[in-house]
Amino acid sequence: MRSELRQLPELFLERLRHVVPSSGWNSVTHSFIEAKPTTFRVNTLVASIEPIRQALSEAGFLTERVNWYPDAMILRRGRLRDLQTLELYRDGKIYVQSLSSMLPPLILDPQPGETVLDIAAAPGSKTTQIACLMKAQGRLIANDNNRIRFFKLKANVSQQKALNVELSLRYGETIGRSLPESFDRVLVDAPCSSEGRFLASEPASYRYWKPMKIKEMAHKQKRLLFSAISALKPGGLLVYSTCTFAPEENEAVLHWALERFAEMIEIEPFPLGFSNHLPGLTQWEGVRYHPTLSRARRILPTDEMEGFFIARLRKLKGDRHAATLR
Repeated sequence: MRSELRQLPELFLERLRHVVPSSGWNSVTHSFIEAKPTTFRVNTLVASIEPIRQALSEAGFLTERVNWYPDAMILRRGRLRDLQTLELYRDGKIYVQSLSSMLPPLILDPQPGETVLDIAAAPGSKTTQIACLMKAQGRLIANDNNRIRFFKLKANVSQQKALNVELSLRYGETIGRSLPESFDRVLVDAPCSSEGRFLASEPASYRYWKPMKIKEMAHKQKRLLFSAISALKPGGLLVYSTCTFAPEENEAVLHWALERFAEMIEIEPFPLGFSNHLPGLTQWEGVRYHPTLSRARRILPTDEMEGFFIARLRKLKGDRHAATLR
């Protein structure tokens, strides 16, 4: 093991060995050592990719387009702080965002004219991306319960000129009761233990980590997911995502939902345009999960991407009596 990795929690690495196959171990652990390059996407509500690329080139930046998301770019030459001084950045024509963070909105695939909920939206990266995919047509409710983060969400929505976004400052756990079966699509980008963002050289990224944190997050995630499923229309789509490896926050939460909403929801497969991913686990530490959890995807971190987990659910039918969490 490289010496830098010894700074990470020993138990975290031990657990990770049971999630990541040995063939991918070196690549995954190397991602915890080197900082990721700056990545961003073009705000297609107000700009187009080629003029942005040209303007950046003229300003001395070298960029590379992302083959699985043409609106996204990797900064190959230039610094983030210099990028942030540009008028096109200040005008909201580009949005700095990690590549893995761009995946949940793409998998949600919101359409113009739909009614969409981002239940834990701050600081607005995915909300503003969803607005772009909807072409700012339809209704997009962006909710968060943290007042400080909410105002960051508000500022980003304004800067990105996402005019179809309605802001909501409330506990996401209450939305399913107050707005049952109201949304065509729902994004649950759940708060989590953030294991996919650990960087050995930045102790602040992992100092808080402990098994109790995982347990605490899983409890919150279940309540958010329950509310989101209740708020989803029959036939609607939901994407559940986290930036952690922990099966307790990923597969176990979805297994719980599949049992709680028996025959009402199912996990759907979805394509990805790259190879650094694994199917969801169907067992962990002696506990067996629903076999369809193999349709979920755990994104393995690389030199350019963070670790992530994503699942897409379809609500098959409604149940007004399921609006109370037990």
